[in-house]
Amino acid sequence: MDALELLVNRRSASRLAEPAPEGEQLDNILRAGMRAPDHGTLQPWHFFVIEGQGRERFSQTMEQAARAAGLDEKGIEKARTSPFRAPMIITVVAKCQQHYKVPQWEQMLSAGCAVMAMQMAALAQGFNGIWRTGPLTNSPEVRQAFNCGELDQVVGFLYLGTPQLKASTTVTVPDHTPFVTHF
Repeated sequence: MDALELLVNRRSASRLAEPAPEGEQLDNILRAGMRAPDHGTLQPWHFFVIEGQGRERFSQTMEQAARAAGLDEKGIEKARTSPFRAPMIITVVAKCQQHYKVPQWEQMLSAGCAVMAMQMAALAQGFNGIWRTGPLTNSPEVRQAFNCGELDQVVGFLYLGTPQLKASTTVTVPDHTPFVTHF
């Protein structure tokens, strides 16, 4: 699949199973994230690769966060099981800093671009994924688990694996006209 086809036909996949990217495939994904636009060469991101037993630790973190947030039992169970939706999760944290030239919002956008680049790199190699956030993303428990400083933000959890449902070969690209104004 060429780059343009990949970009205009991208679709997230929420039903993911083994295998997950590994070795050179995973390195390609992480390198793609490192190529995100980066004003000031700040590299305002950190990637946490969660797989194997790490998913169990993440599950415990999510359960603690759900309990602390006062969620009902259904919400707690959903939070506890969320790390098992895919064989791998890459958590991306915007490692923001005070900078005279690069505002924090721009640093967060850079980290967001890293997530998109990683998802595209996974797709280009035959994997897929889905970028998720949710109400617990900025909970104290999740922030602590990912070593977030005061200015840092968890920008997303990129769930990765092998798609279980074959994507439709007929993809309707949305009409971009309502979203464009020529200035």
